[in-house]
Amino acid sequence: MQTLQFSDYIKNYPFEEIKLQLQNINQDCKHTKNKIENILNKSLQYEHIPWNEFLYLISTPALEYLEPIAQIAYKITRKRFGKAILIYAPLYLSNECKSICTYCGFSYNNPIKRRTLSIEEAYEEAMILHNQGIRHILLLTGEDYRNTPVSYIGEVAEKLKNHFSSIGIEVYPLKEEEYKYLRTKGVDSLTIYQETYDPIRYKEVHLQGVKKRMEFRLNCPDRGGLAGLRKIGIGALMGLSDPQTEVAMVGLHAQYLLKKYWKTHITISLPRLKPAENFQNVPVISDKIYVLFLCALRIFLPDVGLILSTRESPYFRDHVIPICITQISAGSKTEPGGYSGKEATEQFHIEDHRSIPEIVEMLKSKELDPVFTDWVYVMK
Repeated sequence: MQTLQFSDYIKNYPFEEIKLQLQNINQDCKHTKNKIENILNKSLQYEHIPWNEFLYLISTPALEYLEPIAQIAYKITRKRFGKAILIYAPLYLSNECKSICTYCGFSYNNPIKRRTLSIEEAYEEAMILHNQGIRHILLLTGEDYRNTPVSYIGEVAEKLKNHFSSIGIEVYPLKEEEYKYLRTKGVDSLTIYQETYDPIRYKEVHLQGVKKRMEFRLNCPDRGGLAGLRKIGIGALMGLSDPQTEVAMVGLHAQYLLKKYWKTHITISLPRLKPAENFQNVPVISDKIYVLFLCALRIFLPDVGLILSTRESPYFRDHVIPICITQISAGSKTEPGGYSGKEATEQFHIEDHRSIPEIVEMLKSKELDPVFTDWVYVMK
């Protein structure tokens, strides 16, 4: 008997129907405001709110309540996570890709400088990060199964596993047995963004390659959970489709994963689209609505990790991290070989160029605790 997967579960929540439901919530301001006030009173007592109430917290009328929503999110974050902020860094192994995605600098049809690091080059890049204190590292590739096969990713992980307490991957979707194989090489976490949960928009922006298979990608976190990975990160790119509906679906997906894979730590990121090679017309998601989304997620899902990357500006990160964020990237380069100055095209432009020591000092100035190691795997 086949196990229920998220692609089965989500059939009960069609994107267009949820979008319409949110539009109705946005328009019925008086009822929505009363509902939000009741939800906030409940949240002050740390009571769990269901998903259908979460929709009110990400609605347009909820912007009027941003301050109390942020205050509750702050209290929940401190209660669940203390003052700890985990710092990690991405390591791009390759920007070679066979998929055509209209918003990505690595897209196959972009005439860019391509590079795939050798095992030794990847090790040298990783050691640069290691020398700066990084112990949680995220390995990334484009979607090129031939030039960056699973065996290659496994070799890199095995080379690094004695130097890093956690090795994560953000690569093309794999099968369950492939995630199990990578676990034996030292990989313990998976990041896989759906990009958009809107099936119509998904087809419009993914034109070629395995990434066209929306259902295969939707079920990727399930396969990671079945493989026993310690941490799974999900998210959607803010700007590809209706932002409110995307956040509603991310929340639904995370809730599903928390219930089904209760031994796995779930994290969420909501990266805002940034300019990239051949992609400059970037939709604007305001800072205010973006903060509302993050705070609402914290109230709805108190135990998930919320991640804020270097896509965001220093000013924005400095002010939002203390409210509800638990994990951040630092000193990031989004091109293979970037840490050692090798020439290649980056995936997207970053905003926060501060060094890792500068980020550490910023966190301390906010009376937060920078954490480089929150987990160590002990061989049995």
